[in-house]
Amino acid sequence: MYHEPVLLNESVDGLAIKPNGVYVDCTFGGGGHSKEILSRLNEEGRLYAFDQDADAANNAIDDLRFSLLPMNFRFIERGLRIHNLRKVDGILADLGVSSHQFDTAARGFSLRFDGPLDMRMNTASKLSAAELLMQVDEPELIHILRTYGEIPNAKRLATALIERRGSQPIKSTFELVDLLNGFSPVQKRHSYQAQVFQALRIAVNEELEALRALLESSLSLLDEGGRLSIISYHSLEDRMVKRFVKEGWMDDEAQRDAFGRRHFRFQPVHKKTIDPSEEEIASNPRARSARLRVAERVELWK
Repeated sequence: MYHEPVLLNESVDGLAIKPNGVYVDCTFGGGGHSKEILSRLNEEGRLYAFDQDADAANNAIDDLRFSLLPMNFRFIERGLRIHNLRKVDGILADLGVSSHQFDTAARGFSLRFDGPLDMRMNTASKLSAAELLMQVDEPELIHILRTYGEIPNAKRLATALIERRGSQPIKSTFELVDLLNGFSPVQKRHSYQAQVFQALRIAVNEELEALRALLESSLSLLDEGGRLSIISYHSLEDRMVKRFVKEGWMDDEAQRDAFGRRHFRFQPVHKKTIDPSEEEIASNPRARSARLRVAERVELWK
């Protein structure tokens, strides 16, 4: 299987689908979430899916109600305008890396397989992880490791990576793993190395910038009553989504009117995240870190 969809029913249930509605799957991948959405639409409903990975096109669904747009979901508004769309009823995103990407050694996402240190979700992008390690300066590399991977010895590791490129540039996943062995706590070796890979992947693909753009676009795209359903896999993504659906703003505090009432633009559908069941985790271990948040587009002053 290309990718086993995580929290399939829960995330699609969260969209509260109208049979004749218009929906967006921002992370098409193997098409699992898209197929479930289509199963709940009638002949008037429409689904638009995004995926920047060229491999996803092999899974395109032969359905007149379906359109696949080969681009990063950060360009959701631009992509939908191609289809003369400015409003939709629901947006779903399953963030992170697909099983297909992790299990393909040549993509360089996994520390389990030796392959080129690539990590690009869009293989047409200009900067691979190996190239990033060759070009970034030490302060920026420290920031990447510390912020995106929460690496405790980020400065020491960054210094070693910078020194290494002067003599023998790191070009493969196992070359990176070999260097990391000297910095990983023995008891937490796998998690430490996975966090480094995560940090580089986030930087290469500008994942947080893309998520920010998607969230901001959702404000103008979703009709009042429309739903946002987002599955995240690490705390950086989840904190961003949590803040946004709670406050309705990325940076500034929520606006207030002359009476001191706050302006809310989203209302969480559930008080807490929806997490995978033990049964789902047992059948799909990669679901373990998934967290689903669902919010409804509103315009409230209170």
